[in-house]
Order: sequence, then C-alpha cells, then structure tokens
Amino acid sequence: MAHTNESMVSEFVLLGLSNSWELQLFFFTIFSIVYVTSVLGNVLIIVIISFDSHLNSPMYFLLSNLSFIDICQSNFATPKMLVDFFVEHKTISFEGCMAQIFLLHSFVGSEMMLLVAMAYDRFIAICKPLHYSTIMNQRLCIIFVSISWAVGILHSVSHLAFTVDLPFCGPNEVDSFFCDLPLVIELACMDTYEIEIMTLTNSGLISLSCFLALIISYTIILISVQRRSSSGSSKALSTLTAHITIVILFFGPCIYFYIWPFSRLSVDKFLSVFYIVCTPLLNPIIYSLRNKDVKLAMWKLKYRHLNSWKN
Repeated sequence: MAHTNESMVSEFVLLGLSNSWELQLFFFTIFSIVYVTSVLGNVLIIVIISFDSHLNSPMYFLLSNLSFIDICQSNFATPKMLVDFFVEHKTISFEGCMAQIFLLHSFVGSEMMLLVAMAYDRFIAICKPLHYSTIMNQRLCIIFVSISWAVGILHSVSHLAFTVDLPFCGPNEVDSFFCDLPLVIELACMDTYEIEIMTLTNSGLISLSCFLALIISYTIILISVQRRSSSGSSKALSTLTAHITIVILFFGPCIYFYIWPFSRLSVDKFLSVFYIVCTPLLNPIIYSLRNKDVKLAMWKLKYRHLNSWKN
C-alpha cells in the first residue's frame, strides 16, 4: 500500500468515551442493551416482512432494506467499542481504521439515498394512487436499492482515496471510540486545510441534497394529505409521521457534524454515540410502535410460533 513508505503509524489509539471505570461499566451495560435490541429488532422487521404476504409491497421492501443497512451500521464499530470498555489500551490497526471509515460512509450514504427512495414511494402512493402499482414495481425498487448502495460506496471511496495516502508520522490518538474521518485527518503530518474542505464539500453535498429532497417531498405529501378527510388519509398521515421522525433524527446529528466537522466540542463525542449506536434502533422502535400493519404482522408471527410450539 502507498502509505507504508511515508507513514510511521501502524495503529491508532482510541481514547474512548471516558477514563472512569465506573462510567465505562455503565456505558457497557446501556450500549449492550441498545446494540442487542437494535440488531434483533431490525432482524425481526426483515423476518416479518419476508414471511407476511400482507407486507409484500414496495414500502416494506424498502423498509426491510433500511433495516439491513441499520444492522450493518450497528456492527461496524459498536462491538469493538463494547470490548474496548474492558481494555486499558484501546488500539486499532491502520487498516482497521480505514475499514471503519469506509464502512461508516458507505452505510450512511446508502441510508440517505434509501430514505429519499422511501419518500418517493410515499409521494407516488399518496399523490398518484391510481398509478402506484404501475410506477412502483419490483424492478424500480431493486434499482432504488442498487443506486443507494452504489452512491454510498462511491461516496465512501471518494473519502478513502485521499485519506489512505496521508502521511501519519507521529500523533495517533483519536479522541473517539471509532475512527472518525475528521479526527483522523487532523493527525496527518501536513497542512490538511484543502482536504478538510474536500471532506466538507463531499459530505455536505450528499447530506444537504438528500435532506432538501426529503423536506420538499414530505411537504408536498403533507399538503396533499391535509386536503383529504378519510380513514385512508389518517393511515397515510400515521405512516408519514414515522418516516419524518426517522428523517429528522437521522439527519439532525449528520448535518451538525458536516457543518462543523473539524471543530469538535466535548458533547460531540456523545452525539457520535447516538448517531452510531442509537440511530439503528430508531427504525424498529418507530415502525413497530406507529405502524399498525407491522404490529399486526408481529402478533401473527407470535401466535404462529406459539401454536407450532404447542403442537
């Protein structure tokens, strides 16, 4: 690899969330519960959607793919963080660090694009219901998912292309529990101003463009829903509320980090925890609590399992 000739750093030291043993034990307990609940919850959503014929629709196909991305995001850094709570000297190899950067930006970029696809699905379902089955066919859904992953990976590669060859010749302490790209770039033994601007532009463009597309889409949809007064509109409004809640909670910390990526406050570390550890839990919680179809499918699966166990 190109960095081996210039770089003297073979590993990075992760400073973690706290040096206090009591706090680390507390964090381990809380985040272990969140991690297990998040993974199991998203797996459950995928299983329910796969086995319930009533959920065989484009919206739930996209939702199951969102759950898959959330499972991936739950596993790229959280397991290591949990193990590191019991390790005094928390380190990660150079290759492992670059892998974390690649995976994080791949998953985040993919999820942004998938949320836009879900907004488009709701737009067609509510604003053009007669053409919904024609427009939102299986082929288009597969294209949406493929584009989401392609954009996420390209977004990540564009970051990694210039990061992997930076000269790391001394400082190697990352003040976080994972390899956060801006914090890693700051450790390079060179003037990183231009790279910081490139990072901000790259990440800012994809996040702000997706966020604006979502805001415009849901504004049009909400206006359309408010003009109606039926039980169908009430159900649509409930579904929209779940979608909008996820968008706000997902993009809130994301845009904050992209606006001030290289100027970190002490609270930013805990916002990172929320974004990396807690965000994947939002999908199963919000959709299971607010979506009647998903809750009904969960009860069906539960009773089917109980009946098979009794027999």
